[in-house]
Amino acid sequence: MTGSPRHPLDDPDRPLRIAMISYYLPSESKIGVGYQVHALANELADRGHHVDVFSPCGPVEGARYGHVHVPLDGSMRTFRFAFAMRRMDLSSYDVLHAHGEDYWMWRRRVPAHVRTLHGSCFEEALRIRGAKEKARMVLLGCTEVLASVVADRTVLISPATRRWTPWVDTVIPNGVDAEAFAPGGTRRAAPTVLFVGTWRGRKRGAELARIFADEVRPRVPDAELRMVTQDAPDELPDGVVALGRLSDAELAEEYRSAWAFCLPSTYEGFGIPYAEAMTAGLPVIATPNVGSRYVTDEGRFGVLAELDGLGDALVGVLTDAGRRAELAEASLARAVEFDLRAVADHYERVYRAEQHARPTKEQTT
Repeated sequence: MTGSPRHPLDDPDRPLRIAMISYYLPSESKIGVGYQVHALANELADRGHHVDVFSPCGPVEGARYGHVHVPLDGSMRTFRFAFAMRRMDLSSYDVLHAHGEDYWMWRRRVPAHVRTLHGSCFEEALRIRGAKEKARMVLLGCTEVLASVVADRTVLISPATRRWTPWVDTVIPNGVDAEAFAPGGTRRAAPTVLFVGTWRGRKRGAELARIFADEVRPRVPDAELRMVTQDAPDELPDGVVALGRLSDAELAEEYRSAWAFCLPSTYEGFGIPYAEAMTAGLPVIATPNVGSRYVTDEGRFGVLAELDGLGDALVGVLTDAGRRAELAEASLARAVEFDLRAVADHYERVYRAEQHARPTKEQTT
């Protein structure tokens, strides 16, 4: 007797057809979610899966996955993107992996619907300035809660995010390409701190530049702060250099040549730059936030200091070779947890595990 054909989710060796949703992609946005989606989609495509990313952003040069452009214009684009995705026919896919904007997709469209919550908009609402932006973040936070109910499986990128969705028990961190960001080359001759983020807003690049100029340079005169940022002013303090936007290869080289990495954000759901720096064997110095506390394991694998103690922390690392070596070793040990290959392994297991939650044909007829 011939049995029913096996579904791809039931066969661990059969490639999957995966639809990803992301409002952001590196082609048009510097938001970390887009970079993570791009990296994960590439890794899954390299494993033989068919991956298509649905996004209002254009295709990313060199992407090894498919791209489905969802054009949008006008205001309220994130919300209109969610409505556009609701109308999409995804029936040819085995897995829907959403990184946002799936909260209206409550009707089953694919055998497995997975949603990754990249932090919490409620957390951002507590810290962001302006009543309008706070209201927008609260509304987006409500959509995250709704999405966690709509999806078959919801994934958090750090345990502390569970504060707003306590019913979610799956945590998979963001991943870093261990080969692309591996240590190598030589450190700069001058003591160098690297920053990756925005000058304004919660990344606090402006505050770091001020602290560096007022507290670090007087004690380490040849020190340099190299900032991978696109919104820095034209006039910068002595020793501070704005690098603009870099390619992945150029960014990896900056990590390899710096002496320490610092990102003093008020909030990070995870903080991919922390993990990238660790993968390159770079000591990490950060202000305490949800992401930095998780990535450094409450400071066991890095240095956590409040803003008023950040200058002392930077000087201590830049002037103590033994301490830098100790922190570099700790970074490499912790970075294993954020290897993109391990992250993709976890997601593959999640995709296929959802076969147990799928209703059979008899149950749906």
